[in-house]
Amino acid sequence: MDRSGAEASTADEGSKSSSGHQVSPYLFGDLLALARARWIREMAEAVAQRGYLDYRATDAFLVRLLRRRSSVAISGIGSRLGVTRQAARKLVNGLERRGYATEVRDEHDTRVVKVELTREGEAYADTVIEVIHTLNRQLADRVGAADLAVADAVLRVILSGEDPRPAATRPEPPP
Repeated sequence: MDRSGAEASTADEGSKSSSGHQVSPYLFGDLLALARARWIREMAEAVAQRGYLDYRATDAFLVRLLRRRSSVAISGIGSRLGVTRQAARKLVNGLERRGYATEVRDEHDTRVVKVELTREGEAYADTVIEVIHTLNRQLADRVGAADLAVADAVLRVILSGEDPRPAATRPEPPP
């Protein structure tokens, strides 16, 4: 029973819905975690097929950020990723060890360390971006562009903390 005294849902047990359809034993959060794990595996496999065997799950966001902005301070990376400066430093160190990034001092304030992609890092970023677009197209082909747009809107709402219901009915993802 839930807090109201009503009988709890049996969706966790793979029951049938009122319309007679099989209800998944997974809750939304479970599906989200499983989908993320699969997406990361598919990213790693596709990036490896293009010659980069060292892909890490955090690379996609980080190399795309650096590709768009040419250089970003460590603190800026941390704030954009929603992690501490120390965690951002670890991610950057991983890119540096693999030869994809380097640090430079800000020309206006030498206390500020910025990170930028090396030539190898730019090629890696281009590959990662290409794979993301390929996987997005494949997913749109499987579920349809409209459903993918709704899923995109719902995920953006989850990340922003808004009420997801209005976004789920939007035909296009937010800008």
